[in-house]
Amino acid sequence: MGKYRDDVEQLLKLVGGKENIQAVSHCITRMRFVLADPKKADEKAIENIPSVKGTFTQAGQYQVIIGNDVAEFYNEFTAFAGIEGVSKDAVKAAAKSGQNPAQRIMGALGEIFAPIIPALICGGLILGFRNVIGEINFFADGTKSLADISQFWSGMYQFLWLIGEAVFHLLPVGIVWSITKKMGTTQMLGIILGLTLVSPQLLNGFSVAATPAADIPVWDFGFAQVQMIGYQGQVISAMLAGFVLVFLEKFFRKHCPEVVSMIVVPFCSLVPAVIIAHTVVGPIGWKIGDALANVVYNGLFSSFGWLFAGVFGLLYAPLVMTGLHHMTNAIDSQLVNAYEGTILWPMIALSNIAQGSSVLAMSLLQKKNERAQQVNVPACISCYLGVTEPALFGVNLKYGFPLVCGMIGSCIAAMVSVGFGVQAFSIGVGGLPGILSIKTEFYVPFLAAMAIAIAVPFLLTLIVGSRRLTAEEKGRAEAKESAEEKGRTETKESAEAMEADGTITSVLSGRVIPIEEVDDNVFSQKIMGDGVAVEPEDTLVKAPADAAVTVVMKESGHACGLTLANGLELLIHVGIDTVDMNGDGFRLFVEEGQKVRRGDPLIQFDPEKIKAAGHPLTTMLIVTGEGGAKNVTMHSGMEAKAGETAVITYE
Repeated sequence: MGKYRDDVEQLLKLVGGKENIQAVSHCITRMRFVLADPKKADEKAIENIPSVKGTFTQAGQYQVIIGNDVAEFYNEFTAFAGIEGVSKDAVKAAAKSGQNPAQRIMGALGEIFAPIIPALICGGLILGFRNVIGEINFFADGTKSLADISQFWSGMYQFLWLIGEAVFHLLPVGIVWSITKKMGTTQMLGIILGLTLVSPQLLNGFSVAATPAADIPVWDFGFAQVQMIGYQGQVISAMLAGFVLVFLEKFFRKHCPEVVSMIVVPFCSLVPAVIIAHTVVGPIGWKIGDALANVVYNGLFSSFGWLFAGVFGLLYAPLVMTGLHHMTNAIDSQLVNAYEGTILWPMIALSNIAQGSSVLAMSLLQKKNERAQQVNVPACISCYLGVTEPALFGVNLKYGFPLVCGMIGSCIAAMVSVGFGVQAFSIGVGGLPGILSIKTEFYVPFLAAMAIAIAVPFLLTLIVGSRRLTAEEKGRAEAKESAEEKGRTETKESAEAMEADGTITSVLSGRVIPIEEVDDNVFSQKIMGDGVAVEPEDTLVKAPADAAVTVVMKESGHACGLTLANGLELLIHVGIDTVDMNGDGFRLFVEEGQKVRRGDPLIQFDPEKIKAAGHPLTTMLIVTGEGGAKNVTMHSGMEAKAGETAVITYE
């Protein structure tokens, strides 16, 4: 009988049985399912299985977090179920096949905007700071700003616009680049196309409305004239141009002989794309973008704006769960560039805060439930900082009523926000820090809306939860040692001969960052455990301590697990979602059961191949089990040298 036989049997039953599984695979920490009918999966019961640390749904895949022993669990599961596992690529393809066209479009849109959002957030914060130092008259009886009375702050006010202009005026460059990256075509051609849309030779797009038609410069081809208009800040135009380039490059790449493709494909793709962008899709996209922004803006500022706001605030959280919320990024960007602010984004921030407040109440209700708190606390923190998926999928949707309570609070807060005309400079941090992106004249009404988004969901969830939650859900004691804990004891015994000196060194040379900054919710929310991450400067992953190798990903080569003599368990994961690469670009030097000393080589990787595949190089070092160690402490914010700089210490 296998180590996880009981858990495997339960999981198969709770996901809907063998007939409900279209495909299954695994990575270093998670089982990844594509289910014929996702509704058949009993999430609450699945999360009560001893081996399961959590569940969530992403990109059409139902993912069950197991931990370091996922490979063994997976093998037992597929053997017991009598099904064959498939590659992660096949799982992703199966997941997409089950999505309707709208879900596919929204998923693609989300992937296009995801790399751009950090820049938009940064730009919004910078504009907010510029407004504080240069636009608000704090001094001389309300007649002068900080920039007016200080040469330093005057210079800073002007200097910061360098970044603001790059973010918002040159946005088309980032959009076209992201589209080519997402679609797997030549990213440099995308950058060049984007640059032609914002060339300084053109009339700045923000100046077009104020320029008489007769004064707009043109390209005169004799038989036709084309206006020399730039597309600074235009979102839809840039997206249409990017997809034209992708279509042309894929077409010519397919039909062009390989021997001349290096010359023919770039030329025949880029030149027509630039022409079409400035003569057809650019003007069309401009009209569509303006129309979309006008509808939203006028709707929110109409006499029925409060009703529109209430519906949006009520339904935004469910939109996040479907992926349809990605469309708001394009609308927000268009509003910012058309009206120098967005009234939509403040409502999004309020919705995130409201859902976080529901989780805060759940954390209070379940303060004696250790297992629930492992999800509640990080989910609440991440939600208040703008990342809602852990809260939505891990807590609120699981119990149902916290989600509804959050929606009600979001609805009321959104109506207050729109009622006072609250606007933001741009997309910002979608939670409590979001006030930094709000125009300063709207601080007071936004603070009032924030108070509603905090208080209403918290109180409603507390009232409903006190009646709805069972005694077991509020706090239950574990009656026996879990299979996972038994596994840790066995591993500890096998590593007794290894040295444990209280320090764990960096696995790579580079900048060490807090695990919370990693762009993957499973790691950043510490679902697998606390740890640190490294932005690498070299390519050889070294053992951070004397240990036994307990987990290896043989096929992908991108991750491994170690256990120290005191039972402390470590997970090393190179890159984010690099399991997709199926081992291309990775070389694994160790195997399961092998003993290693600090500084021994574990994994070699090719950074260019990882970047070309569209994955970050960020490498995680996670403590998945403390064993007999005490006072385990993480150290980050410094430059580290592999095998020498201590990044984790313990007693």
